[in-house]
Amino acid sequence: MVKKVSIIPAKPIAVIKGLAKETKKRVCAYCRISTDTDEQLSSYEAQVTYYEDYIRKRPDWEYAGIYADEGITGTNTKYRAQFNRMIEDAMAGQFNMIITKSISRFARNTLDCLKYVRILKEEGIGVYFEKENIDTMDSKGEVLLTILSSLAQDESRSISENSRWGIVRRFQQGKVRVNHKKFMGYDKDENGELIINEQQTKIVRRIFKEYLEGKSADKIAAGLTKDGILTATGKKKWHPTVITKMLKNEKYCGDALLQKTITVDFLTHKRVKNEGQAPQYYVENSHPAIISKEIFEAVQKEIKRRSELRGFGDKERRTKHSSKYPFSGKIFSSSCGAVYRRKRWGPTNKYKKYVWNCRTRDEEGSKVCSMKAVDEEKLKEAFVRVANKVIKDSDGFIKKMIDNIQKVLNENRNEVKLETIDSKLAELRE
Repeated sequence: MVKKVSIIPAKPIAVIKGLAKETKKRVCAYCRISTDTDEQLSSYEAQVTYYEDYIRKRPDWEYAGIYADEGITGTNTKYRAQFNRMIEDAMAGQFNMIITKSISRFARNTLDCLKYVRILKEEGIGVYFEKENIDTMDSKGEVLLTILSSLAQDESRSISENSRWGIVRRFQQGKVRVNHKKFMGYDKDENGELIINEQQTKIVRRIFKEYLEGKSADKIAAGLTKDGILTATGKKKWHPTVITKMLKNEKYCGDALLQKTITVDFLTHKRVKNEGQAPQYYVENSHPAIISKEIFEAVQKEIKRRSELRGFGDKERRTKHSSKYPFSGKIFSSSCGAVYRRKRWGPTNKYKKYVWNCRTRDEEGSKVCSMKAVDEEKLKEAFVRVANKVIKDSDGFIKKMIDNIQKVLNENRNEVKLETIDSKLAELRE
């Protein structure tokens, strides 16, 4: 005789209690997997099939659909589109019960888990966690849920820490990972190693060359846009901030600074600039260079020089309106070297006047800088006198300017081609 086996489904007490008040419930399911590997994608498909069959087989349940997030992190509900849509549909009254595999599938964040459970409960919508056998409509449900969701959050923290350990280990070994699709000048070979993109290399070298020739990031960006050159991401318009980031990126000289940013919250995944909170790792000659180290260092010095010239040398004390007025960033203290800034003097409009005062003296007092404030009207008069003098002796002024330019360019002779210098001088003589 052939054996015949029949399955008698279990009857979780929590589910029975949750259904006792209503003969038929509109039930949906929520499922999620953490990554997009083939194995877990199969798990994802299996979950969808399982819950659809599970709901449809119950005569006292009405199938209300499946909400499934594929390959999304569970620590923060912000990035789960299907989860958020499910909550919206719940508020619209489309169902009155949610089934999910476990607390960790619903949320690994205790606060999020309890928040949404309570919101749903207020609307008369229960959540049944199959693995833990918890029905949130049950009186004991929330107590158990609080304990178990806290454990789920600890699990998520542990996973995050293990992942971080692996990343730091790669940093210590000098392994560099770069998103080459957003990195102008490079591609990847079949082994995942960075290789030079010869076509894009010309663009990178042009940017560094033009900056050393005296162009600003704005003018370089405008020139590239005008010439129809696409950005690394295929956009037509170049922005000065992109140029500045490229000029400061050590990867163009073949090195790599690792752990420039760090994650400060494993729940929100918020990242901030690493300013000493964690170790950094500098890998020399990690990949082929597009720019020589000499040119890269020359550019960094030029960036610093221009920054200090505008009074931006100290990052924490940058002036708020660096170019708001004609004299902004152009007047410096002969005592301390700090930039002057505009201030209003006088208690009322009748007696008001504007002066320019040393920033250091203004903030730290006369003991630090002895230079006094200068009346703006006197500055204007002085400027007019100098301008008239230049106009009267334009040849002498241009000669002095050319001599000064020649002196500066000679210091960078190794970085800038001589023919470029000669062409610039010829333009000035015209």
